[in-house]
Amino acid sequence: MNEENRVATNNGRLESLDILRGLDLFMLVFFQPVFMALASRLQQPVLGPVVQQFTHVHWEGFAMWDLIMPLFMFMAGVSMPFSLSKYTTNVNSGKSSVYKRIIKRVVLLWLLGMVVQGNLLALDVNRIYLYSNTLQAIAAGYLITSVIYLSFKERGIIIGMILLFIIYWLPMTIVGDYSPEGNFAEMVDKNILGRFRDGATLNDDGSWSFASHYHYTWIWSSLNFAVTVMLGFIAGSTMRRYAGNHKTILKRLVIAGFSLLGGGLLLSLQMPIIKTIWSSSMTLFSGGICMLLMALFYYIVDYKGYKKGISWLKYYGTNSIFAYVAGVINLRCVVHSLTHGLQQYMGDYYGVLLTFGSGMIMFFILRCMYKSKIFLRV
Repeated sequence: MNEENRVATNNGRLESLDILRGLDLFMLVFFQPVFMALASRLQQPVLGPVVQQFTHVHWEGFAMWDLIMPLFMFMAGVSMPFSLSKYTTNVNSGKSSVYKRIIKRVVLLWLLGMVVQGNLLALDVNRIYLYSNTLQAIAAGYLITSVIYLSFKERGIIIGMILLFIIYWLPMTIVGDYSPEGNFAEMVDKNILGRFRDGATLNDDGSWSFASHYHYTWIWSSLNFAVTVMLGFIAGSTMRRYAGNHKTILKRLVIAGFSLLGGGLLLSLQMPIIKTIWSSSMTLFSGGICMLLMALFYYIVDYKGYKKGISWLKYYGTNSIFAYVAGVINLRCVVHSLTHGLQQYMGDYYGVLLTFGSGMIMFFILRCMYKSKIFLRV
């Protein structure tokens, strides 16, 4: 279900993208759950700072764990210049067929997002949330980026990115404030999504109320979701245009990365870095880190050809959406059915075993899919 996971440059595969995406998914579906389960049992103060980096910042600020979603979206953008150019240069398919592919992909991503986090499989209309997931954020960013690219080509991406950035920033600055309850993006979500917003609950009197702890925003934040995807598009376009010219690619990615980091930090003086609402400063700051990570992995994998010890990450990277969606399957019960006799000896650490075991099952599933050349795509 991946967007052209095995993207190729003019000289071969862009394996750095597979491996970087694999690292992102490995951290999400394996390492972080196991580490957090173990850390919660050890209760060692020395692990405190590390645990904080594997936990989302409540509001203002940025931790390593806040990079997982932006990086996933950024890499979706990296692959787009390769995949879309393949469709648009096909003389046998007109623009209408390309849009059909795009709409199909967006719809599938949206439905998968509802399966993962929108309670679609609960078959209860009162528990269905329309827009609440990373896959849907990717779908929104992918749709906007695709339309701009097909309409104005690559030159339109930069202009469109700047316009979307300003359109998001302006009302966020003028209307409301940057508090969880008072920001403009929160107002938009509550008014548009209403009962279908994540955290909305049905009261006994038939009215709806919003959870006080839930402040993720999606509708207005989609503008900056698209900016994040476009930043990835620019990185992918750079690697495609200068394929084989490693130094030029690295130079451009590194300069762009540090420029975005600096811009994000500077803008944070006016608009704080807040991932929950995908603030403009967060978009620049996280985009800068993503750009530098792409440069690092391009240097290591595609330039220097070093893959020893990290090539297994392609198991995750080449079937990333499958690995993400498969999280709805409770593999812990499989591990429990095979190891329940150990619970009496392991005590509280038995939960760590269940988490580790379920992660290993997913690892071997992805490994078998990779070895069998089974790559599921949307």
